[in-house]
Amino acid sequence: MTGYAYKSLESATATASTDGMSSLSVEIKSYNSRFLEVFVNTPPFLSGLEPKVREIATKSIHRGKVEITIRLKNNASLPVSINSETAKAYLRAITALSENLRLYEEPSLSLVLSMDGVMETGQSRNDDFYWEKLEPIFRSAVTSLNNERAREGETAKTHILSFVDALEKSLEAIERFVQEEDEALKERLRERFTTHFTEITGGCPVDAAASAAIENRIFAEIAAMLVKLTIAEEISRLKSHFAEFRMETERNPHPGKKLDFLCQEINREINTIGSKTGKLEVSREVVSMKDSLENIREQLRNIE
Repeated sequence: MTGYAYKSLESATATASTDGMSSLSVEIKSYNSRFLEVFVNTPPFLSGLEPKVREIATKSIHRGKVEITIRLKNNASLPVSINSETAKAYLRAITALSENLRLYEEPSLSLVLSMDGVMETGQSRNDDFYWEKLEPIFRSAVTSLNNERAREGETAKTHILSFVDALEKSLEAIERFVQEEDEALKERLRERFTTHFTEITGGCPVDAAASAAIENRIFAEIAAMLVKLTIAEEISRLKSHFAEFRMETERNPHPGKKLDFLCQEINREINTIGSKTGKLEVSREVVSMKDSLENIREQLRNIE
């Protein structure tokens, strides 16, 4: 989402042009942000153009903190007026405050002139004229900004997908370890089943109905245990999230928010795998996956 663009328009016939405009420039800076924030800085007499500037920006830029600065220079002399009554009122107020605080400091002329409404210039607000000049260079600046952001986005995409590759490799390793662990778990459950059945029946023969009831109870406990220990669902969901992640980078021109959401879901599944399995090899892969995911999140801060 970071980028920079600058465009300007120089008037070769400034002295003869309307309002004496000699140059007009647009500077756009964009920074990382979860949402779209647009800040427009214009000369006061161009404030009426801000809604048009903001409309173009929000239609072309979808995420990030965007600072737009519009500058205009004039060669023509502008009428300047001084509001004497306002200046006197400021002077009286400042003098009274000085005496009240016992500072006894004479206010300077520059201080009085800096007060709001004391000195005014006769700059006209010809919005149509200025918009005719501003719109093409502003649109050009926005295009340049998006082109730069797109180039950076392609670089970030390559890095991000390399970490997705790492996540998938870690998941494949976990899947192999889990298959081995599942076989060992099934064997332990068979032994526990035999032991429990013998303890319940006391080694004595039982009728078919009683045997079925005992077996159903034990199978229910085994099933509950398997649900707590198996991570097959988490592995399946992670594969689905990885596939969706890759598709979003290809089909969505502005995938940032969706990828952020997928990262949250991936993190949740990784945490669940880590809590369900105590196998050392799996724990190592979980740590590796967390590191890869954090790298992806870092890169996503620069994705629109």
